[in-house]
Amino acid sequence: MTDLLVIAAPALALLTAVLLALVPARLLDGADALLSTLTAAVAIALAVVALTGHGDPDGGWYVLDGATGVYLIVVAVVGLLSALASAGHLASVHARFFARGVPQRSYYVALQLFWAALIAVPLVDNLAIAWILIEATTAASALLVATSGKATALEAGWKYLVLTTLGLAVALLGIVVLYAAVPDGAATSLSRLDWSAIHAAAAGLDPDVALVAFVLIVAGLASKIGWAPVHNWLPDAHSEAPPPVSALLSAALLPTVMLVAWRAQAALAPALDGTGSALFLGFGLISLAVAVPFLWRPLPLKRLLAYSSLEHMGILALGIGFASPLATAGVVIHVAGHALAKSLGFYAAIPLLRADERLSTQPPSGLGGVDPAGATAVGVSLGSLSGLPPSPLFFSEVLILAGGVAAGELVVVAVAATALALGFLGLAHALITSVAGERPAPVDPPARAAHRRHRLAWLTTAVVGGLICLSVAVYALPGSQLIDDLMRGVT
Repeated sequence: MTDLLVIAAPALALLTAVLLALVPARLLDGADALLSTLTAAVAIALAVVALTGHGDPDGGWYVLDGATGVYLIVVAVVGLLSALASAGHLASVHARFFARGVPQRSYYVALQLFWAALIAVPLVDNLAIAWILIEATTAASALLVATSGKATALEAGWKYLVLTTLGLAVALLGIVVLYAAVPDGAATSLSRLDWSAIHAAAAGLDPDVALVAFVLIVAGLASKIGWAPVHNWLPDAHSEAPPPVSALLSAALLPTVMLVAWRAQAALAPALDGTGSALFLGFGLISLAVAVPFLWRPLPLKRLLAYSSLEHMGILALGIGFASPLATAGVVIHVAGHALAKSLGFYAAIPLLRADERLSTQPPSGLGGVDPAGATAVGVSLGSLSGLPPSPLFFSEVLILAGGVAAGELVVVAVAATALALGFLGLAHALITSVAGERPAPVDPPARAAHRRHRLAWLTTAVVGGLICLSVAVYALPGSQLIDDLMRGVT
């Protein structure tokens, strides 16, 4: 039964892409909603199997541990909400990138292909196959970034495609180095790059070769994760992509690729002698340092959310680098809390941009006077991302910093705490200005009607996301089975 669920979760998204390419145009929105709900239900069922320990953690060709369960829930829920929110987005814009007459169909097909690859990444028990799936996400999501057909969107799509592909080429070089270093058990086989095989062989690897392979792999994946200093594509892509795609990029893609880097670090740990953790700590601190100045600048909403992604990927890198039970618990909660807060912010942008297109290029101000529901959604999103209590991100950041203290990384903790405090001030200022700043020109009645049609989507996002954070937080308590699974190697 578990094998069937593992196959069905990404396969349903692929099947949905095929069916959406064939159904009549008038049925696209309904078919997308129905089939996406089915895909998410199967993925969440598989995540529950992983989190409750009822499945085989190592199924031979897949891995089904606590990390898989957490990331599957995040990808499934964000993917479903993005699919549901896409109908409202497509009704208000006219995509010009795809061929005339098929923008809606092409958008849905590309979105489902993107989602299918994201669902599969946490499941695969092989570094090379994970790399292939990550490259597949690039192909589908680059098209989605450029959907609007505007010059800025085309530039962002090309920048995203080129920079992440170059980074993944570096990661591929590291995979080749690692493949050559891992002893051949019976015959030259791709199974030498299974997570368990890498871990079993790590103690016997030449430490210098293992280090070179690991640095190449993680540095290459960093371009896809959006860590500084290889994050240049991230602000443009997030701000130019349709809001549902931006939510999927930020809340699902970035942390999912980070999981692959985390698994690589855990598998090679016996050969790295702590160097792997140091690399994660370095990326974390650099990302925080680069993000904070931008969080203090007045930026358009989606661009502000993009730089917030850079900050939060840095926080997650620190949690992984500290490698203590407290920090790992913080990482789990942070992944779920960030997904909730960030997706809520991007979904709220759909009706707000329809009401006032200036919000795509100007900092938001006085949203409470434009639409209370939109202002509430943006306020909750920015407040949560800033770490304002009682946001789950406040507790996750405290756990991560406490985990750093437990790991003896006091200098890193001090620097990170200072950066987080500065980031909090920047996002808190953006929150106050966005909600209670000077009111812009009034919107027209149709725009207000559009706001009302999207209120249910915002409430659904908040309720579902809150339940996810609560359930994941219970599993993430230090000493729980999930933390034990993660600390044994994220494999």
